[in-house]
Amino acid sequence: MSVLPIVRWPDARLSQVCAPVSDPAALADLVQDMFDTMYHAPGRGLAAPQIGVMQRLFVMDPTWKDGDRTPYVCINPEIVASGDKVAEKTEACLSIPGVSADVIRPTEITLAYTDLEGARQESRLTGFAATCAQHELDHLNGVVIFDRLAPETKARLETEYAALS
Repeated sequence: MSVLPIVRWPDARLSQVCAPVSDPAALADLVQDMFDTMYHAPGRGLAAPQIGVMQRLFVMDPTWKDGDRTPYVCINPEIVASGDKVAEKTEACLSIPGVSADVIRPTEITLAYTDLEGARQESRLTGFAATCAQHELDHLNGVVIFDRLAPETKARLETEYAALS
């Protein structure tokens, strides 16, 4: 398949809410390209707007760098439950290369989504998988890691990122 170019912040598409997907089966080639792009980057998750596709779709494989592949295709995803415990974890983003930020998120979620066959799925995710899914879902809602930071931290990291570009 293909490795696609990744949209970089501050591209306006990264701040837009994505439209729902109506035909999951039509996404098979796009999903394969997204996995090819994600693995090549190398990342653990990739949302459709990061390749310029403004639809509610992300792929992730939170364990592949540890040797086990656990690929997810999440179409029209939503968090239907989250645990009470939160943790601050360092996150990086393929659309903001060279910068990472400490983001506070729930450590456990239940993610509902549609798969490529059009079946509704629910997955209980913990630890890094939960963080990864929340990060990618943020992209579908027009949110990047900078948007999750205190104003002074956001300003510092935006300046750091601008110096890298």
